[in-house]
Amino acid sequence: MQLNNIKIYDEKALINDLAANHGRSYQQCSMSVMDTISDPLVTFDEQGVSNYYAAYKRLEKKHVLTGKEGEDQLETVLSAIKKAGKGKQYDCITGISGGVDSTYLALMIKKWGLRPLVVHFDNGWNSELAVKNIENIVSRLNFDLYTLVVDWNEFRDLQLAYLKASVVDIEAITDHAILATMYKLALKNDIKYILSGTNVVTEAILPSYWIYPKADHVNIRSIHKKFGTIPLKTYPFFSTKLKKQAAMKGITSVSPLNYIPYNKAEVKEVIKKELEWRDYGGKHYESVFTRFYQGYILPAKFSIDKRKAHLSTLIFSGQITKQEALESLKEPIYDQKTFEGDYEFVLKKLGLSHSDFQDYINQPRREHREFGFEASLFQRYPILRPFKPFIRTFQRLNNAQK
Repeated sequence: MQLNNIKIYDEKALINDLAANHGRSYQQCSMSVMDTISDPLVTFDEQGVSNYYAAYKRLEKKHVLTGKEGEDQLETVLSAIKKAGKGKQYDCITGISGGVDSTYLALMIKKWGLRPLVVHFDNGWNSELAVKNIENIVSRLNFDLYTLVVDWNEFRDLQLAYLKASVVDIEAITDHAILATMYKLALKNDIKYILSGTNVVTEAILPSYWIYPKADHVNIRSIHKKFGTIPLKTYPFFSTKLKKQAAMKGITSVSPLNYIPYNKAEVKEVIKKELEWRDYGGKHYESVFTRFYQGYILPAKFSIDKRKAHLSTLIFSGQITKQEALESLKEPIYDQKTFEGDYEFVLKKLGLSHSDFQDYINQPRREHREFGFEASLFQRYPILRPFKPFIRTFQRLNNAQK
């Protein structure tokens, strides 16, 4: 493939662009590898430490439990799950992509003696390796697997709509559909607990400049209404009605990896040994589109190298040093041979010409909130704003009783 006229990620050019378009010089966090390219809105203290370190420590303090405290919390959660699931086919539900976090969580769920319904969302972009990893996990752990295969024509139309909209979080449509599917299945099977592989110590840092709230069905509908071409008849929306039903049933999402020691490198060795798991070479690279999105679209169009956030989180949690992170960043974002193959494959699968796709890459960024979005209760009904503290207190008490 000829790479002429293909825009690539150029940090030197971006450093010059910072001064011209954002009025600031290049600066990197003295502790991590977050910088003014990663997030033009980043701030630094007198020691040159970015605001992301304080953000990480807040999340760690709030969610991560270690030692006896973590063991006790995990035992409390497991007891509640088993009690709520007594007499039912399943006592919890969890998603699986074939990646590190969801794979390790599935292994621990087995060791904890839980009975999960395992859910996989197939959006048409699974790599062959991801399929093999999922098959190994489910068969070795003897779990029931529910796979939702999305209508390809609908999902393709939705992805194209997001490309035309020029918004940053194209992956929101996959994450949203996974959420909706798990909550629908939880309601259908009377399951009270959804177990998530999300965790603070390996993925806490993710600038809001890079992402958009995954649960906002209004934003997805609005973008598709403007740029889509076919009706979305089967795509699973996490609608307001579904959210209310889940809340009324007391369905709770729990992230148990925050209650146990979780070292990324060590975890990879465990799942390789026990589940014959094979590494994809990048976070969430089990999906061909995700690999292309993170490896090419984000850097070339939005000047975002997601490795900086992932590596910075590992620095903050003490799993790697800054020097090790800097060495990792010297490696190309995308293996050249893989990129060339993915570029041709993705454009062909989406039905895009080279020139049309590069026109998209060169279009300026638009914000998600330039389109419709899901407003909060107090935004929809301003008259309730004076009562916000009382409503919040009532909600907390009600949830505590469930």
